[in-house]
Amino acid sequence: MKIVLDAGHGYSTLGKRTPDGMKEYEFNRAVALYVRDFLSGYTNLEVLFTHNDEQDVPLEVRTAKANELGADCFLSIHANAAGNGGWHEAEGIETFIHSSKPRDAQILAAEIQEKLITATGRKNRGVKTANFHVLRETRMTAVLVECGFMTHKIESRLLKKEDYRTQCAQSIAQSIVSHYALTKNSQAATQKQKLYKVQVGAFSSKHRAEQLASELQRLGYDTFIVQ
Repeated sequence: MKIVLDAGHGYSTLGKRTPDGMKEYEFNRAVALYVRDFLSGYTNLEVLFTHNDEQDVPLEVRTAKANELGADCFLSIHANAAGNGGWHEAEGIETFIHSSKPRDAQILAAEIQEKLITATGRKNRGVKTANFHVLRETRMTAVLVECGFMTHKIESRLLKKEDYRTQCAQSIAQSIVSHYALTKNSQAATQKQKLYKVQVGAFSSKHRAEQLASELQRLGYDTFIVQ
């Protein structure tokens, strides 16, 4: 089975960024990488990308690549925007399928939307239809997800956080696993049981230890202090 992940836009895309400067592609790319990682180790599954860090790949090239690969599912990852480039009150998560309402895409989109809202607690804007190129020109189940608004002050901060990115990615990956009844490779499942611990530092001052722990937590790492 082939899943194609499409991180929308590129580093050089004009206008696709938060009012304070984060490019949308930074979020889209990170989530796509996390989804791929969460899907690693599943039996008979190949995860492929249409995007490229060197340039904003044209929409026609993205859909042509997915079609040529004979993909079973195309999933385009985005962050939303509203207004004229400044901060805006629009917020929440929404998922799109083509306006022809293909049944399999409807079911998968509903699964993704439900899991994203449950995981993030953001406003539920629902599953919607659109005539977007990537939904219209792909010859497989295709879904486009908008994981929050770059132009909303709270959501723009969330979009920059690794824990929010992993929440979105895990929700998408879990939906794909459930929808297609994917099974873990037994060898991968065994390997996943192994844990490797990393110690970052040791300090004579408890205050300095707490400062570092706080910084790591801000970056999305589970942290604890041992005396």
